[in-house]
Amino acid sequence: MYICSMSLIFENYKILLLIGFVSLLLIMIPIGRWLYLRSVRLRNRLHMSYLFTNITHELLTPLTILAASTEQLRITHPEGKQELDLMELNINRIMRLLQQILETSKSQEGGLKLLVSYGDVMNYITETARCTEPLMRRKNLTFTINCKPESMMGWIDTDKLDKIIFNLLSNAAKYTPEGGQVTLDVATNRYYNHVTIRVSDNGIGFAKDKMKHLFSRFYDGDYRRSQTFGTGLGLALTRDLVYLHKGTIDCKSIEGQGTTFTIDLPISKEAFAPSQIDEKNNIQVKVPSGNILDLPYNAPKELSDEGQYPRLDNDARTVLIVEDNQELMMLMRQLLRTKYHVLTASNGVEALDVIRENDLDIIVSDVMMPQMDGYELTRRIKQDEDMSHLPIILLTAKIQNEDQQEALTAGADDYITKPFSIKNLTLHIDNIVENRERIRRVTQTAEAPEEEPVPRPMSLDDVFLKKAIECINAHLDDSDYDRDTFAADMGASASTLYNKLRALTGMNVSSFIRDIRLKAACRMAKENPELRVSDIAYRVGFKDPKYFATSFKKEMGIQPKEYFEQLRADDGASATSPKK
Repeated sequence: MYICSMSLIFENYKILLLIGFVSLLLIMIPIGRWLYLRSVRLRNRLHMSYLFTNITHELLTPLTILAASTEQLRITHPEGKQELDLMELNINRIMRLLQQILETSKSQEGGLKLLVSYGDVMNYITETARCTEPLMRRKNLTFTINCKPESMMGWIDTDKLDKIIFNLLSNAAKYTPEGGQVTLDVATNRYYNHVTIRVSDNGIGFAKDKMKHLFSRFYDGDYRRSQTFGTGLGLALTRDLVYLHKGTIDCKSIEGQGTTFTIDLPISKEAFAPSQIDEKNNIQVKVPSGNILDLPYNAPKELSDEGQYPRLDNDARTVLIVEDNQELMMLMRQLLRTKYHVLTASNGVEALDVIRENDLDIIVSDVMMPQMDGYELTRRIKQDEDMSHLPIILLTAKIQNEDQQEALTAGADDYITKPFSIKNLTLHIDNIVENRERIRRVTQTAEAPEEEPVPRPMSLDDVFLKKAIECINAHLDDSDYDRDTFAADMGASASTLYNKLRALTGMNVSSFIRDIRLKAACRMAKENPELRVSDIAYRVGFKDPKYFATSFKKEMGIQPKEYFEQLRADDGASATSPKK
């Protein structure tokens, strides 16, 4: 009895051990997998950080050369000041972005160092913030700076504080609609050893589910909703810089009402380690850091001076540029005004007003814009009977196939990916405008449609078919005139042209072109029955008279030679018949 009990206990013990081992194994497998994946992600992140750092260093070298070359051009070609201003502005912007990537990489690796100097903290913050005023004025934002007290001495790292202020103020300007308000409030505590910086706006705000990711690197926030651009590094770097400065950062936001960032920084000498204190150099209040650069606000007026452009006659074509980046808009306007009358708008809503009030020949529009983007603008134009004839070129920084398909689906006649050369843009504009002009000059040589007992106004489809017939007749003897050239002349994409012709005529593009050519051949034969078949074939764009004969027979049910002989016989009978 005793032995049986011990045996039973031993068996149960083995079962429990086995269950425990299996349970432990089931637990350890996912933990081990999680640890493995975590190490892979960490290794990949370190690799990407290393890669970003190396690429950034490599890009800074040619940018430095470009900056030096720009300075040299200022000396040798002072007449190009406006173009050089734009070049220098954007070189500095790229350098700032690259430096931000480097700072972020250093922060991840713990390589950022703090070095505080002594000086007037309030005055320095005020002067640095004022450098962002051009950003505010471009969007017609009310920008207010309040410092209490107006002057106070303390210890700060000016390099880090510049980046903090710029990132917060530029972020506020980016997400605040035109005509909104941005406020910078700076105050000290009662012990004068801390400073509180508060940046407030009445912009679009952040949704609650976005707040927990607000300071994450490469988080794209609401860039798409606000139709703006961002790298996802600014706020993450700002938080790291605040923490490095032994401060705190907090954000409160209400979607649709605005956002407030609050930063608290120590400014007493005792808050920092001896290695973080620079006793030799004081804060230079009148020399804000070069991290904040922009064109003077009066630059648009200088670039719009009528005297520097040649006078164009009234027959010059009119181009509308829709672009929210003011520098790019001014540059395109400056280059295109030598040949075209140029109108501008900063978003789709403004563009619609301009289109309704002016006679235009072509529209060049950016895709990513506030209030109404380029896709929606294109759809509005193409769906409006009064505007649907206007060709549209979309400028997009998106290079994926689905993005290009979205542009064509919206109704765009052409698209150009950024970055693009101005020369390439002008070629696209010239091709579309000249093709449209060529179509307008062509006389109507196609057979007139059967008359209807009651005249009716032409629909958009009638206008489209009439234009298509005129376009083909304009290139009747061009045997190389194909689908792509036809689509370009129509100011439409090849797919749009195919779909439209298929829906209206039941024919594809090649069949439609061949049909118009054969009808033209019949007219020529009637007007001059003595012409040879081969002569007519070449005149209507067929390279091979045999292929012409085959196509003619298939379409008309009779060989062209027989058709022409019948016409001559009918013509001879008419000539010999007595006149009444």
